[in-house]
Amino acid sequence: MIINAKAAFTQEQTDALVARCQQGDQGAFRELFEQHHRRVYALCLRLLAEPAHAEDACQEVFVQLWQKIDQFKGQSQFTTWLHSVTSNIAISYLRKQKNWLQKVVSFEQSGLDEQGAEQLGELNGLDKLIVRLPERARLVFVLHAVEGYRHEEIANMLNMAVGSSKSQYHRARNLLQEWYNND
Repeated sequence: MIINAKAAFTQEQTDALVARCQQGDQGAFRELFEQHHRRVYALCLRLLAEPAHAEDACQEVFVQLWQKIDQFKGQSQFTTWLHSVTSNIAISYLRKQKNWLQKVVSFEQSGLDEQGAEQLGELNGLDKLIVRLPERARLVFVLHAVEGYRHEEIANMLNMAVGSSKSQYHRARNLLQEWYNND
């Protein structure tokens, strides 16, 4: 019997892998990596809108995961915890990439332009439009619409008012709808 290596793991299998990782089993960690690295990278790419930065942040997620796997206590599903860790690392990575002046200047700066988004062959459909959004609108949209965070949580993560989070979300939706209708 041949088992498909890319098949989804059950919650019990994932829990068993996590337990083995917490005991220092590198083989189990490799399996956990294989199971989750595509989704982690996809989230990093949506948040950072730059493949090289997404790769770096994805790598950092798994380095941190190996170092802090013992902090996972099973109070939520592992995937929920991993997505929270990924979001926090990607946002932190974004902050590290910019100095204070760049943050102020880039408040309205778009992510990738249309041509740049088209060159990302690994993206399709909505993802090509998401990476074109202005940075703050993109972050809020991905965290709220894709990852399911509440505006209060997003405001806390991004150090903004709840009203600003809602405003950026609506701005992102309007831009996405406009771009989608024009394509």
